[in-house]
Amino acid sequence: MSGLGNFSELMKQAQRMQRDMGKIQEELKERYVEGSAGDGLVKVICSGANELVKIEINPEAVDTEDMSLLEDLVVAAVNNGLKKADELRQAEMGKVTGGMNFPGMF
Repeated sequence: MSGLGNFSELMKQAQRMQRDMGKIQEELKERYVEGSAGDGLVKVICSGANELVKIEINPEAVDTEDMSLLEDLVVAAVNNGLKKADELRQAEMGKVTGGMNFPGMF
């Protein structure tokens, strides 16, 4: 019967971990990181839930003769912001999982 007790405790731990992870996911919606490109000519704000919140473009980045440069800067800044948001999420979830990676959970 001791095997059932261990299983029960394991299930309680898993439920606690799942609850804690849900709480962190909610909190990450309110935490923000900044990504940038072109030495800060284009800045973006992303939430810890991997949502693009804001784009700031310095007027110096706008050259109507070469809009492709601005487009590239926006893409680079967004990718940088999303990468930082992912790193934030991984760090926060790692606090709950003890650094273990659970594919598909976050």
